[in-house]
Amino acid sequence: MRRQRATQAGLALVLGALGFGLARATPPVTVSGRVERGRYLVSAIGCGACHTPKTMTATGPKSDPSRFLAGHPEGASLGPPPPLGAGPWVSVSAWDTTAWAGPWGVSYGANLTPDPETGLKKRYNEASFIKTLRTGKKPEGEDLLPPMPWELYKAMSDEDLKALYAYLQTIPAIKNNVKSGAAAPAKPAAPAPKK
Repeated sequence: MRRQRATQAGLALVLGALGFGLARATPPVTVSGRVERGRYLVSAIGCGACHTPKTMTATGPKSDPSRFLAGHPEGASLGPPPPLGAGPWVSVSAWDTTAWAGPWGVSYGANLTPDPETGLKKRYNEASFIKTLRTGKKPEGEDLLPPMPWELYKAMSDEDLKALYAYLQTIPAIKNNVKSGAAAPAKPAAPAPKK
């Protein structure tokens, strides 16, 4: 359990460190200002790194702008994650970084678009979105899994979290059912106990 907590804390620190300081600036309070602040935060925090599918190019994977923040692609076939031993490596990601595996199991980048059937609008209003980022618990009671650095985002101001939510309501809605499209590979084996 300690290793899992350390893994979660380490991943959260690495992924959220750059964006953490941005939440301390005083945001505008107009609707258009709130949306623009949200756009800035989504870009600066790097939400697309895990929530936007990629396409492979000659120079490596690139974010697919036609699927911006749509989450792990529905129907993407992943086999079981590679086994991780007791060594220092504690997690792996799919080539496009929309799926991760580690001691917690397998996690998939959620669809953050406002699609009413498969995106944020299905489960979240502004209040439940903020509560989820403050507590690390989805409305259904499930934990937010690594590499989602919610432990860093919970320190953001209410106004910044409202700005994130407001901006996410303005991006194109994309139907992409992450959970039903993702085969759930077996949970990685726990590291062998030290002798």
